[in-house]
Amino acid sequence: MLLYMNLFFHFGRYFLLLSKTFKRPEKFSIYKNQIFVEMDNLGLKSIGIVAIISVFMGAVATIQTAFNIDHPFMPIYAIGFTTRQSMILEFSPTIISLVLAGKVGSRISSEIGTMRVTEQIDALEIMGINPAGFLILPKVVAAMVIFPALVIISMFLGIFGGWLASVATNVVPEANFIYGILFEFSDFDVFYALIKTVVFAFLITTISGYFGFYTSGGALEVGQSSTKAVVFSSIFIIVFNLILTQLLLA
Repeated sequence: MLLYMNLFFHFGRYFLLLSKTFKRPEKFSIYKNQIFVEMDNLGLKSIGIVAIISVFMGAVATIQTAFNIDHPFMPIYAIGFTTRQSMILEFSPTIISLVLAGKVGSRISSEIGTMRVTEQIDALEIMGINPAGFLILPKVVAAMVIFPALVIISMFLGIFGGWLASVATNVVPEANFIYGILFEFSDFDVFYALIKTVVFAFLITTISGYFGFYTSGGALEVGQSSTKAVVFSSIFIIVFNLILTQLLLA
């Protein structure tokens, strides 16, 4: 019973924080500048890890598919097709979002949590600034804008990594692999992936912001809040991945 009460308490407080976060900003110019700063912090500084993971995911997907497709009636170009679909539909939007939940989510939670325990958030309230809106809203907007761009880069690099693997290992002829990449391409697959990414970006930033905003104590509690932010962001990414897949692809 106590577990359910805690669950309802956190859900209620989370939605109350969202209502404060999306209140009308005091000064739009400050928020606009902060959004660009957060796009750099949350998105552009994550390109390196996104690129490395994507290239190797595409390469592994190609090699694994090639070694598991041994049916004589299965066309060889299916390897390129499977790699493309895996990267676009699942690997790029979901796996990259989970990686960003660890990298970006911990950063957001620790940053806001440190401001809470050092009473900087209290100082913002005294100055008449809405701390939830000032600290969380620019991060939410920046992530929802820049994360889809990262996922598009991930899709391209993942397919490129698959092509590199096909050329380097010769598990599939290059022409057949490229034909599979182009075979029955659907724009809706990319749209579906970007919709998921926008939702995941919202979940990562708001959940991490929540745990950071309500941190109490000292440095140890800041670390605990960062851990909770990553764990719960990852859980809700998986849950909403299932929900959105059922809604958009069923």
